Amino acid sequence: MLDCIFCQIIQGQLPCARIYEDDRVLSFLDINPVARGHALVVPKRHYSTLFHIPPEDLEACIVAAKRVGAAVFKGVGASGLNVLQNNYRAAGQLIDHFHLHLIPRHAHDGFFTAWPGKPYPTGELDRILRKILPEM
Repeated sequence: MLDCIFCQIIQGQLPCARIYEDDRVLSFLDINPVARGHALVVPKRHYSTLFHIPPEDLEACIVAAKRVGAAVFKGVGASGLNVLQNNYRAAGQLIDHFHLHLIPRHAHDGFFTAWPGKPYPTGELDRILRKILPEM
């Protein structure tokens, strides 16, 4: 896609701090990192979301994320690592090209320190489950 920044990076039209590359995947440092060492893993073919990427390219991204994540974790001396993937604007996706964020974490870094969950009210869990299962 001509207007996709990740496609432009993959095609060599824009520079990046390349960490890893193979025939399906490219990984590079995020230029607006949440933490030092924050990396991205992107498929070389353009897919807008998780719902569009075929299994073989998704698998290549996950395998690369494991390899790059381990290098980032060790390289920056992190004590944790988040793997994050957003779909659509409502979920925080800013670039319409599937990508995984690998965010190294350090104790007390103040980023995403607690899961903001709330228990379901009585009966709601079953109602939600009944909506999801027919879509499987």
